[in-house]
Amino acid sequence: MPALALNPIEHVFTGSGSQPITFAFSYSATLDPEALRRGLADTLISFPKVKSQLKKTSDTEYAFHPTDVGLTFDLAETDLAFQRSRRVEEYVTPASSFEGQPLTRIALSQTPKGSVLAVSMSHALVDGFSYFHFLSSWARTCRGARILEPSMDREALRSTPRPGAEEISAKEVRDRCGLFYDGDRSSAPAGPGDSERFFISDEVIRSHMGSIEQSRGSSLSGNDVITAFLWKKYLTTWISAEANPETSVTCPVDFRRIMPGFPRNYFGCALCFATAVIDLSGLVKTSVGELAVRVKAAVNRVRGPYISSSMDTLDGLRRQKGLAAMEQIHLRHPCHGLIVTNLTRMPVRDIDFGSGAPLNFSAYVEVRGSAAILPAAGGVEVMVVHPVRSDA
Repeated sequence: MPALALNPIEHVFTGSGSQPITFAFSYSATLDPEALRRGLADTLISFPKVKSQLKKTSDTEYAFHPTDVGLTFDLAETDLAFQRSRRVEEYVTPASSFEGQPLTRIALSQTPKGSVLAVSMSHALVDGFSYFHFLSSWARTCRGARILEPSMDREALRSTPRPGAEEISAKEVRDRCGLFYDGDRSSAPAGPGDSERFFISDEVIRSHMGSIEQSRGSSLSGNDVITAFLWKKYLTTWISAEANPETSVTCPVDFRRIMPGFPRNYFGCALCFATAVIDLSGLVKTSVGELAVRVKAAVNRVRGPYISSSMDTLDGLRRQKGLAAMEQIHLRHPCHGLIVTNLTRMPVRDIDFGSGAPLNFSAYVEVRGSAAILPAAGGVEVMVVHPVRSDA
């Protein structure tokens, strides 16, 4: 595969604080490492981009450079059985999105009670859809099943440079992209922060949905309501009551099914970001239902024109300020924001290499001030990573 230029949003996930996608999956069976390696080699024929490194082609652009050292596969033995409370980085070193580093790291750990397969991939390389597209394809290949071939076509994201355009401001990045151009990410604490997990049952979600719809007659999703609940619960706790800053909640949106002319099987990062805002005093007073309406309105903005404007803005900023500017883009406001990612559609059961689906999994989350909504029997599990309280 020839070198492939990154699209505008993929450039955001390079350099410091680039947030790799990393999970560890536990299996009751002992997975055969040689069978996995053979299946991986066959899968990479369709997914050559997985085995690559970043290469700077100019002061304003990276490309994916295919190379045998772009992917690592390590094998280990441990006396410790899988526990979700163990940090994922005990199984695999999270991938980093710096030039010359492998963008994919895989580790298989054999335990007394089966195997743990941990996979970390650069977020520049994949989003959640592509991460699981690759993993499920690898698993299907090992089972001798057909795969959905990926597409590398990103023509719909191509923008035309605008010579002499006015300098792009932080406000334009927020308004057009739902992101925050607000200082170097390298100043943020490294590694995952303190986290908590809790369960929300389907019954509780339905009861909230019912009461909100009766009072407003609006059509909200469970994800709108959960996101609003998290926005209110955590930002009113994390932010000092002495100030009244604008608070925000940001939701990543996969635009494969939204962007006209964009392939649904695109392999890469195809995300836009929807951000809703309200000041802290308003957040305290406003009901979860009203906040959910704001969340829904923000997500509904992510359509073709917004996506194109977002990509053009990020592309223009990079061309004006260089690659260093991408390391100043934050997925949530660094002091007064929360990012909530809906992962309830994770196809965990598809990651079956021939001896059964994973029994359990755990995630590595590097973004402080973030929440992930994860699948769970009879409801959802929410994982929240707390920020460092610098403004308490």
